[in-house]
Amino acid sequence: MFRLLGGLFLGWALGANDSANVFGTAVSSRMIKYSSAVVLTALFVIVGALLQGVEGMETLSGLTVQTAETAFIASLAAAITVTLMTFLKLPISTSQAVVGAIIGIGIMKQSINTGGLIKVIICWIGTPIGGILFGILIYFLLQRICKKLALNILTSDAVLRTGLIIAGCYGAYALGANNVANVTGFYVGNLLTAKQAVLLGGISIAIGAITFSKNVMGTIGKSIVKLDAFSALVAVIAQAVTVHIYAIIGVPVSTSQAIVGAVLAIGFIKGIQTIDFIMLSKIFGAWLLTPFIGMLLSVSIYFLVHLQFIH
Repeated sequence: MFRLLGGLFLGWALGANDSANVFGTAVSSRMIKYSSAVVLTALFVIVGALLQGVEGMETLSGLTVQTAETAFIASLAAAITVTLMTFLKLPISTSQAVVGAIIGIGIMKQSINTGGLIKVIICWIGTPIGGILFGILIYFLLQRICKKLALNILTSDAVLRTGLIIAGCYGAYALGANNVANVTGFYVGNLLTAKQAVLLGGISIAIGAITFSKNVMGTIGKSIVKLDAFSALVAVIAQAVTVHIYAIIGVPVSTSQAIVGAVLAIGFIKGIQTIDFIMLSKIFGAWLLTPFIGMLLSVSIYFLVHLQFIH
């Protein structure tokens, strides 16, 4: 059962990196305390994983034939990739790290489901675009509602805070429902049942959120576009809706790409001069590198494991 440690490590890394996308904008706008944010994230990640986490398992497990050994190798490679990017404070795609690692295994075993891979890549491209489109739509919709309600400052502040908490909980639910497949989907059919996989995966993501998500929250909430409470609410809702749609479809995608798309939408609306293009270029660069790093690490670990067996 030690092979499960690769998946649990990956779950922790995913929670440390991707959970920041759920409440990062709210924490940075000082509407919600970090301690409250991580507790709510951990709780609703587990709920989402248990209720809707099974759908994405089939997509990832179908990309190549997995054994307990290759599942361990792929999950370990993806976990190292995500951990590295987390230390660099970059919100990257855990899905890309996982798929890159799976491709590495597929190359070594000469078995890759190209149809499934193309489907996943199309969804990768659609994720930030979805974040942008939903961000623009939700911004103008909520702005119109707020103008009609004509709330005073105190009431508006209370409504925004409540909205951010509800939206953050929904975002955490969507994260668990969509991304738990990245964590333990490798092991379904060889070490775990689907129900066991979503439970263990959800718990490991929750632990990552609680222990090590603070640094990436700063990047999301401040470094791309500085957000006020209203804009933060828009970004979280847009990210949650985008990710939840892909959870229903059954394709694990990146909450990081969804929230960056949503934050960019805010930047477009407020004026392009509000966007930090240097930070944005770093994030895009990390997105491009992530699957290749995952693939190279997967191939390298595969070689080392089999070299050990030979000797």
